[in-house]
Amino acid sequence: MLFVLATLAVAPPTGFDPEPLNVQVPRLEAEITVDGALDEPVWREAATLTGFSQYLPVDGRPAQDSTTVLVWYSPTAIHFGIRAYEGHADVQATLADRDKIDSDDFIQVLLDTFDDQRQAFLFGVNPFGVQADGILRDAARRATSFGHGNTGRSYSIDYSPDFVFYSKGQITPDGYQIEIRIPFKSFRFQAADPQNWGINVIRRVQHSGYEDTWSPVLQADASFLAKSGTLQGLTNLSRGLVLDITPEVTSNVSGAPSVTGWDYDANEPEFGGNLRWGITNNLFLNGTVNPDFSQVEADVAQLQFDPRQAVFFPEKRPFFLDGIEQFATPNQLIYTRRLVNPEGAVKLTGKVSNTNLAVLSGVDHESMSVTGIDNPIYNLLRVRRDIGGQSTLGGAYTDKVDGNNYNRVAAGDGRLVLGSYNVVFQGGASVTRSAGETVSAPLWLLNVSRAGRRFGFNSSVSGIHQDFRAASGFIRRAGVARANFSPRYSVFGQEGATIESWTGSVTLDGTWNYDRFFDAKAPNDSKLHLNSLFTFRGGWRATVALLIESFKYPTELYTDYFIEHSTPSGIDTIPYTGTNRLNNLDLVLNMSTPQFQKFSGSLMVIVGRDENFFEWAPANIAIVTANANWRPTEQLRMNFLYNHQQYIRPSDWSNVGLRRIPRVKLEYQLSRAIFVRFVGQYDANFRDDLRDNSRTEDPILIHDPGTNTFTRAVAATRNDFRVDWLFSYRPNPGTVFFVGYGSSLSESQSFRFNDLERVDDGFFVKFSYLWRM
Repeated sequence: MLFVLATLAVAPPTGFDPEPLNVQVPRLEAEITVDGALDEPVWREAATLTGFSQYLPVDGRPAQDSTTVLVWYSPTAIHFGIRAYEGHADVQATLADRDKIDSDDFIQVLLDTFDDQRQAFLFGVNPFGVQADGILRDAARRATSFGHGNTGRSYSIDYSPDFVFYSKGQITPDGYQIEIRIPFKSFRFQAADPQNWGINVIRRVQHSGYEDTWSPVLQADASFLAKSGTLQGLTNLSRGLVLDITPEVTSNVSGAPSVTGWDYDANEPEFGGNLRWGITNNLFLNGTVNPDFSQVEADVAQLQFDPRQAVFFPEKRPFFLDGIEQFATPNQLIYTRRLVNPEGAVKLTGKVSNTNLAVLSGVDHESMSVTGIDNPIYNLLRVRRDIGGQSTLGGAYTDKVDGNNYNRVAAGDGRLVLGSYNVVFQGGASVTRSAGETVSAPLWLLNVSRAGRRFGFNSSVSGIHQDFRAASGFIRRAGVARANFSPRYSVFGQEGATIESWTGSVTLDGTWNYDRFFDAKAPNDSKLHLNSLFTFRGGWRATVALLIESFKYPTELYTDYFIEHSTPSGIDTIPYTGTNRLNNLDLVLNMSTPQFQKFSGSLMVIVGRDENFFEWAPANIAIVTANANWRPTEQLRMNFLYNHQQYIRPSDWSNVGLRRIPRVKLEYQLSRAIFVRFVGQYDANFRDDLRDNSRTEDPILIHDPGTNTFTRAVAATRNDFRVDWLFSYRPNPGTVFFVGYGSSLSESQSFRFNDLERVDDGFFVKFSYLWRM
């Protein structure tokens, strides 16, 4: 480590002015064809943005590859022309699907249309004009507990929202150029006239792994958006009537086994639709009736490291994605996937004066009710007020009513930006009525972080009472309090050095049962993680982390566990009492390649001694996540993902648990609007006969309180194979035509593929059309 520090320079960037830039943008009465040529006379009158500088991996240096951005606006749209020069390597570009251009060279235009430095609309385009869009927000730099994830960025991107805009690109002898037209009716902006917009432009150069920005940003900056430039004096912006109507029709056929063979159930075509109305420049009303979500790709199977924590899956359904950023809270008290199969919903999102407002009401299908005969009703409210600088104060209220039962949550929160420090806090409570009983419980959080080019930290303390419920939100684990402190230190190499940057961090983390925290007792679970992240020239990254942990016996997981103990007089059934504490020592290795022209990949390996939750005993673990992307042509993309999770008893080296999940996804892009996708995923899951491995080695019994019976926890095997294919035609985010098929199969022995039996399958067709008035 001393050798690494000795070979890296720690001097701050010199000769570099990080002040934001201001631009007067011309308003021109012109209409042009978006063809990527940039040869119309109007481009000669556009404002010019040049002088990009490097942001990652080492900030404060002039960009190695020159970029010129031209910008002007007409009465109805803003236009960007980009000339990206590349003199060091070939341009990397594929004919990718929307939001899947991370492996390509790309440009991202950030528009902070309220000029409030809280969030920005992001419009990304690769050299062929393929689009990726979303919302960019400030986020604290952090090093994760596994040592990978500290990219140096002080922002995060949510690619969920889709906006209607137009782009075309082409590769040129000296790089590539792109033309972008963004209609004003596609997004929200101020009602003032004239008005200023925040702007920045990010360029990703894949052959070097560098990220450049137009308006200079340093890694020491607490706010990425505060360093945006400004488009000044925008006036007479005309949106006209903003009314999007998207009728849709779907039909599906589902199959399942029966005593006579395989039966198919053909459902009648279903009609539904979405409506989006721009009430004002900054306020939108959305409505949906009988929405269909058949185009959503199946969730990727996830490994669960701790059975006490819920697994999160992101929202992907189109109706909920529009304006979803407005519902964000520090703890995720609003999670729209709770509306599983809505019959209808209405949503209002926007910004009035300095206040962000988001309201959603929805009625779920009766099959989602506890009773099976009531329609659960959801009402969700989120309000956030800007207060000076980049600080905010906000509140959230959620209400779910299911027959005579209900869950209501109210919370207040805030974010304070104080120089290089960020402070985030939240406090709230839930009131839940279930089976005639009403209980209430609190939730609270405080997070303090410091941005810094070399030194920074993240710290937090939070608590969620065991009776706290968020039926409209996502709480990973209730009934605990947690404290965390993670300081980090970074050094940077000289230009051209093999090691461009190194970040070392320490994570100190304690988790208590909620009441135990207030009794000032030692943590139930304590963690010390030593992390080291290296960024190498050319875009290679490697991390090493040492995990030293201690876990206290979680009584709540094993209330139904008993032991079958043999005595001279016969079999005795005695309660299970686990080892009081397990001590872990793990090593994490993680490496990722650059985005090569045709290939990229990453590998994470965790080995060592960890807890075996199956039997609450020590285990030797082997966890592997391998990800490979291959792009043999501009149109064909293949992704291979493999997850491996194995727990081995140290006493006899037998497997107590083994899960293997290979997943293959193949996409062929016939054009920007048409692609074919195939996904195959195998989930092989094995669990051995359970025994009291840490103490008596006696068999474990599972008690059924309903029948007061005891059953041995015998070995279980599940081998599931899922295949899906989809033909997709999507010229814009609203107009789509899908034809798809999915099938679930299983077999007794893993990876044999000779006795697979179908469990269910189904065909579906969907057509929707975006009618924009």
